[in-house]
Parts: sequence; C-alpha cells; structure tokens
Amino acid sequence: MNLEEYKGVYIFAQQVDNEISSISYELLGKAKELAEPLNAEVTAVLIGSGVKGLADSLAEYGADKVIVVDDPELKDYRTEPYAHALSSVINEFKPEIMLVGATAIGRDLGPTVSARVATGLTADCTVLDIGDFPLNPIPGQEQLHNQLLMTRPAFGGNTIATIACPNNRPQMATVRPGVMQKIEPKKGAKADVIEFNPGFTPNNRYVTIKEIVKAVSDTVDIMDAKILVSGGRGVGSPENFKILEELAAAIGGTVSCSRAVVDAGWKPKDLQVGQTGKTVRPNVYFAIGISGAIQHVAGMEESDIIVAINKDEDAPIFDVADYGIVGDLNKIVPALTESIKAELAKK
Repeated sequence: MNLEEYKGVYIFAQQVDNEISSISYELLGKAKELAEPLNAEVTAVLIGSGVKGLADSLAEYGADKVIVVDDPELKDYRTEPYAHALSSVINEFKPEIMLVGATAIGRDLGPTVSARVATGLTADCTVLDIGDFPLNPIPGQEQLHNQLLMTRPAFGGNTIATIACPNNRPQMATVRPGVMQKIEPKKGAKADVIEFNPGFTPNNRYVTIKEIVKAVSDTVDIMDAKILVSGGRGVGSPENFKILEELAAAIGGTVSCSRAVVDAGWKPKDLQVGQTGKTVRPNVYFAIGISGAIQHVAGMEESDIIVAINKDEDAPIFDVADYGIVGDLNKIVPALTESIKAELAKK
C-alpha cells in the first residue's frame, strides 16, 4: 500500500428519508479541524436515492466536495449495497481519513467497509486529533507524524485508549454522536459535486425489506434537551426520581441519569449520560446525587452551566460544577422546585 496516494479527510454523510442526520454535520465540523494541519480538503460521501439536492447543505457545514452515489438500490439502508458504495468510493478516491457516525447505521456500515478495504477501524471515538505516533518516542522505533489519533473508552469506560492506524489507509473511525461540534453554517456555500456510481447488481447478500416500522417515542432525546436534571445512585430509589421529575417539569427540563441508575434498572439506557451512554451539551445540567466519576463527567462536562447537589462535599462532581450545593437532595430539590414555581408565578 502506497500511503502517499491517500489524501483528504472524508466523512460518510448519513441521510435517512432524504434528510441529513445531525451526526453528518458534527463530523464535518471535526473534519475541517483535522484537515487544517494536513492541508487537506474535506469531502462528504452522500449515498442514497434522489439525494443530490442535499449536497448544498453539506457544503454549508464545511464540505469542500461532495461525492454523490445515487441509485434506486440505495433508497433505504441495507448493508450490502451501502458497503459496496462506500468501499468503492474509498478504492477510487483514496481518502487518508474516513469518518463514520457511530449510529445504528454507522456501527453496521463502518466495520463492514473497513474489512473490505483492508484497513483498521477504531469504534465509538470521543476524541480525534492529528499528532505523532507513538505518542511518546520509543528508542529504536520511528515516530510517525500527522497520524490520526483516535481516542475511545475501553473496558466498559474504565480506561481511555488512544489508537492509531499507521500502516494502512484510510484511517477509519466511527464517532459517537453529540461529541463533535458543528460549525456555524455558511449560507449559500456550494461544494464541488462529483457523481459516482460503481454499479449495483443484487446478489444473495442483498436483503429484501418487507416492511419499515417507525417507532414513536414519547420521551425527548436527552441530546436535544436544553435543560437536563440528571440523577445518580445517590437519589436512593426509582421512586425518589419523582422529585427530579417535578424539578424538570417546573423548569421545562428533561430527566436523565448516570450509568449506576441504568445498571440498577431504575431508568432506561436511552436516558444515560456518560462515556457508555450519551454525550450531552445542555444550557443547564443538574447533577443530583451523582459522585462525578470521570466516565460520567466525560459525557456532560461541555454543558454551559453545571449545578451539582450532593451530600458529600468532597465528591468529584464539584470540581466541574459552576454551582455546588452540599446537603440532602431530598430537602434541597423540593425546596428548589417550589422556589422556581413561586418565581414563575410572579411573571
């Protein structure tokens, strides 16, 4: 493999029902950052049927080029035709870096494609940087520059691993949604659009979609919430979450939780914040009865304002909190709720 042939930072621009997924814009923001030290262009790979009209929105969020693979076989996501499309793009255009969102689609597509193009893949990354590898020089071993350093939680979130792929290209990673920042869109921006179709011949690996059933959730995605009231093991019981729900209702927020709460069966996994849950960036984050383990903090430390309530004055959560209250949450939270209700009643 001639590594010098591989240039540019590419992202898989996921779309569902001809609507670009938010993760695609997040990946473009990170791709722009990674491309700068490499003096490289950012390219979005858009796969689907009748999707060419979506290219401009990708340009507005940072794509210099958009490679469009448009075919009726790509109308709905299926592993085989999508993997054929993306691996064909990689083999034809030779990107140095290929980023895919760690969504349900990306977790299926990324490993399949990396195997086909004979490269490695680091899954569920939370940090991406360009730097030297090995991180620290090792006597007798060449330190390579301008490598993609891919950081992800390992062993259930108890360890942070930084991984590189120095001998193969592209350097591939799936990236956790909500971790990377979108850039401010440049309205009216246009990208070079390249239409590419490798041809699709259905075979015995093409599944047939009989029916698509879309689930309707009555809960707000915590990644979209502006105010989160998050509870940990210190809340005491699933029944005691009622006082957090009352606070959330008073301030127009959403309840979330720590991993310990999910492990105990008190709340569902889709409400979990942290390295093994979701990464959130609300305007206000209430951490109630949460000790502040690094795995949890990694999922919420970018919140604009963090308010911690904990009876342990030495709890690590106070190190990242903007405001901290030491005391019994069973007394503090109801009092806070009533105070907020009283203030709102005056308006």
